[in-house]
Amino acid sequence: MLFGLFRFDWTILIVLPALFFSLWAQFKVQSTYKKYSTFPTRRGMTGAQAARQILDQNGLQHVAIEHIRGELNDHYDPRANVIRLSDAVHDSQSAAAIGVAAHEAGHAVQYAKGYAPMKIRALIIPTTRVGSVLAIPLFFLGLFFASDALMLVGILLYATIALFQLATLPVEFNASGRAMAVLRTSGMLEREEQDAAKEVLTAAAMTYVAALVSSLLTLLRLLVLAGGRRRN
Repeated sequence: MLFGLFRFDWTILIVLPALFFSLWAQFKVQSTYKKYSTFPTRRGMTGAQAARQILDQNGLQHVAIEHIRGELNDHYDPRANVIRLSDAVHDSQSAAAIGVAAHEAGHAVQYAKGYAPMKIRALIIPTTRVGSVLAIPLFFLGLFFASDALMLVGILLYATIALFQLATLPVEFNASGRAMAVLRTSGMLEREEQDAAKEVLTAAAMTYVAALVSSLLTLLRLLVLAGGRRRN
């Protein structure tokens, strides 16, 4: 009986690759940003100035730019119509900072132009918030009480998280593509500085790929556990 209570759950092995991938992706983005954040660009433009220029060029003078505490927590808030740039980006003159700021400005342009994947992601967000809190507890309650209904609800809620991560990929890659297109044509960065900004944005993109892989493998684990309970 005691052995049964502490039996090894082999399904945890399903999600281990995603854990290692996520850790590598986080290390990669932090190390890449650190590498290119210490050398100022030749033009001396700050991240905030770069974002402002891109916004103004796209007729988005009404989108504000705010300075927030932290590092690599930069984001565009469509509800407030504001870009929030962290300490490491707002006043920095590095290629890394300008790349990140241009990426966030790319999100603002997406929103203004009605970019379809961004709309889809926005529609999923309310359900995703519920799923992130209730999916796993409901599933394991269902597993514990042998309730197929609870397990199914947990799986469906978690599936919305995977769907959100899937919808996020084109949004993030497109924002980086818009950023690099502007940086190549605007003269903000010289060629080698553009390469540095691209490397930072590519590393950041891997964190979203890792999040998708993690959600898909976790969903697979839930399905395997549910299938195993039915067979038993």
